[in-house]
Amino acid sequence: MELDQTFRTLLATLDLELYDLELTAGTLAVTVYREGGVDLDVLTSANRLLSQWLDEHDPIPSHYTLDVSSPGLERRLRTPVHFSHAIGELVTLRERRAESSTRRLEGVLRAADEHGVLIDDAQAGEVRVAFDDIERARTVFVWGASAKPTPSRAPATSPLTSRKG
Repeated sequence: MELDQTFRTLLATLDLELYDLELTAGTLAVTVYREGGVDLDVLTSANRLLSQWLDEHDPIPSHYTLDVSSPGLERRLRTPVHFSHAIGELVTLRERRAESSTRRLEGVLRAADEHGVLIDDAQAGEVRVAFDDIERARTVFVWGASAKPTPSRAPATSPLTSRKG
């Protein structure tokens, strides 16, 4: 199925990039991207445009559902381009290792090239992982900032504790 380039060309007319394309379990999942985000109106336009092209050309012989969406805050990383767009972000990945069990890494993605990625894992430090060894990966969105101490959350002081100052 060579829809990749056709969809890239069609989506460019809406100032969108094709982020991902996958046909699984009767769903043609098309993920679109635009710097600054994608709103519902743009997703609707992309859905109509792709649906019309698919109806006219009928490239998929079986029954399927078209699903057009944006990558979201926590997005799957599958290709070198996906990883290069996520440099500087918090990511999690499962690394397959021949000599021992699969390990989970989580940290800031420092680099990505045609061979693999460099992740600054919280426990293991900087780890280089080849693309062939990545079982699955995604970005991680951290909800809200850490809570600042307030008088009700401040550590209690005992009357017997002396304070300097």
